[in-house]
Formats: sequence, structure tokens, C-alpha cells
Amino acid sequence: MSARISEHLDGQRLWGDLMALARFGAIDLGGVNRLALTREEIEARQALVAWAREIGVEAAVDAAANLYLRLEGREPSLPPLLTGSHIDTQPTGGKFDGAYGVVAGLAALRAIAASGRRPRRSVEVVAWMNEEGSRFAPGMMGSAVFTGKRALDEILTVRDKAGVSVREAIGPVLEKEKDLLRRPLGYPVAGFIEAHIEQGPTLEAKAKTIGIVTGIGGKRTFRVEVQGEPAHAGTSTRGERRDALVSAVAIVGALQKAIWDDADTVRFTIGMFTVTPNAPSVVPARVVFSVDLRHDDDETGRRLGDLVPVICQQARGKCDVTVVPLLYDPPLQFPASMRARVAEAAAKLGYASMELPSPAGHDARYLHYHCPTGMVFIPCKDGISHNEAESITQADAEAGARVLADVLFALADEP
Repeated sequence: MSARISEHLDGQRLWGDLMALARFGAIDLGGVNRLALTREEIEARQALVAWAREIGVEAAVDAAANLYLRLEGREPSLPPLLTGSHIDTQPTGGKFDGAYGVVAGLAALRAIAASGRRPRRSVEVVAWMNEEGSRFAPGMMGSAVFTGKRALDEILTVRDKAGVSVREAIGPVLEKEKDLLRRPLGYPVAGFIEAHIEQGPTLEAKAKTIGIVTGIGGKRTFRVEVQGEPAHAGTSTRGERRDALVSAVAIVGALQKAIWDDADTVRFTIGMFTVTPNAPSVVPARVVFSVDLRHDDDETGRRLGDLVPVICQQARGKCDVTVVPLLYDPPLQFPASMRARVAEAAAKLGYASMELPSPAGHDARYLHYHCPTGMVFIPCKDGISHNEAESITQADAEAGARVLADVLFALADEP
């Protein structure tokens, strides 16, 4: 009998599943547009369920449309061990962000099944709902609701740019999956391990195959609305105008000047910018934009985030401004015991590894407050992500999944 579950992992099938999943929402330059709770994501979920059933894995869904694929353990009454990530993408996303963690988790279940062994605890692969937040903001909705960090009723009222609510979008998903078992939110979990592409350049630059994630940096997000007044572009004088775009640009410039640091440790992004009425001959009446602020130090993140509404008021000019805080997630450190498990598995398999933090957010953030949690990173080319050019190697994909498989089985088989 093989000592390692990873020896039974089928790297070719893993890669084939990643390529097959990328066809749901495929776009011209090789990327994927598979927003949360869309037809494309429903079809991708159906594919995952079908693949899981090939090895006798049970599929279930909860009220937040989190999808679970469960390989039964010897003692199914014990809290299960979870792995997984998400399959929704950015509008011009790549093939691997999120999807890798789900497909690698399923590859690990296949390896366990192929070994002929069963751990004490059941092992479940989860595809969390709306991690990206590209359709419904903020992101990580499914994992936040599961862990009790957000209320289900709260997220159901959130609307996308077309005015569709989460409640309206989730209906077709749950209807399509009405034959699946229903899970309660927040059930006891023994632990969670999330595999993911790094989304940064460090592992590739350091020639390391496996990243042992130490924790996740802090994040604050805001929605800023600048309200001016529409006017005729040809007849209104500068003195008369309440130009929302002019005020918004001034605010953005003031924010950048105040928040960017010389050491380049702050991550500050205006990722969404909407101008109304957005007509060539009309003075802009309204601008709405996003602020995404991240830092590894909690005190720094709090201080800089508190500056956002102050600076917006100071730089608004003749317009009115409203700043709505959307999210504050403090920095966190994963347990040393979980990090040690990943390091041990990588060493036994002969993979070069290193510890590194994650500036990007992941569903593991919220699971951290619910159960012992860890993450496994693999390299991505040039650190590119949230981009159609996102790329990983088949060898690295297989290596990460092998580490994941061995860690999952070891944790799930413990007394």
C-alpha cells in the first residue's frame, strides 16, 4: 500500500479539468469571464458535480449557493476537513485564479479514492460563492456568510450594476441544483486548506515551487459618490459649473498624494469609476468610484483608511461627496501548526518551498475565524493575475495538488 496519497494523483486529469472549466465563460484572449451566479458559472458548477460523481462523491449546496463535494470518511459524524476556493472570475480574468484550488481539491479526492484508503474524517471540496466581488460587492460573500461574518439577509439585498439582486440571481442556481443535498450554514469544520496561485512574482523569482502562506494582509474598501449638476458643455461657464468629474479627479489625486508611501508598502487602487450621464456635451453630474486600500500592518491600514472620508471632503470643490465604508478586514496570521503541515508535505515530496504572506484576499480569510486554516501557493508567470494573460505550468499545478492531497489526508486521518 502506498505511503503517500499524492502518488495516486493524476496530474494529466487535473490539467484537463482546468482547461475544461476554462471553457465556461471563455473570452477571446484566452481568459475567462465567469461572474458569480451567471449562466456560465451554473454550467461550470454542473461540470464539477458530474466529475465528482464519477468517483462517488456526494454534492450538496447551502442557502448562500456554496457548493460542496464530499468524500465520505470512515467516521462521517466527525466534523469534515474542507478544501477549495472559488470558480467565479473577474470580467477579464484568467483560467486559474480560484479555479485551481477547486480543481486541485477534486484531484486530491480522486487520489484518496484511487488509493483505496479512507481517512477518519470526510473531506469536502468547496466552491465558495462570489469570492471576486466583481459582480456583487464586496467579495467573499459565500465564505463570509458560512462563517457568520455576514448575514444571509444582508447579502441577498446587494445589487449588481444592472440592478439584479443576489436574491434574484441565486434563485436560478438553487433551482438548477434542487436535487442536491441541502447543507446548513456554519456547520462544524475540522480545518480548511486553500490551494491558490500566488498572484504575485515572489515564488517564480525565488525559484520555489510551493508557497507556505503565513497570513493575509488587511483590506479596507469604500464607495465614493460625487454629486454635481448637469449643464450644457457649450453655454455653462467655469464659474457656474458643479462638475462631478473635475471634483472626482481632484479627490483621487489628493488620495494618492496622501496614501502612497515612499517604501511602496501600501496598495491603493481606484478600480471602478462611473461617470453620469457620460455624454460628450454634458457636464458630468455624478461620479461613483471605488477605493481599495491594503496593508500588512493593522495600525497603518486603520490610519490611512480613516483619512479617506476626510480627504474626500477636503478636495470635493463645489460638489457634494458621500463616502460609504464597505469592508474592513484586519491582517491575520495562519496557525503555525497548519503552516508546518504544508512545509512538511512539500519537503517529503522534494519541492522547494518558502513562507510568504498574501497581500490578496481569499476565502481562507473568513475560514480562519471558524477553524484552523492554511494556504498553499504555487507560482504564476510574472505574477500576473486578474488578467487574461494569467499563466501557470502543468508541473507546478500538479506539485501543489500533490502537497494538498498529502496534507488533507494527514489532517483528516488524525484522531
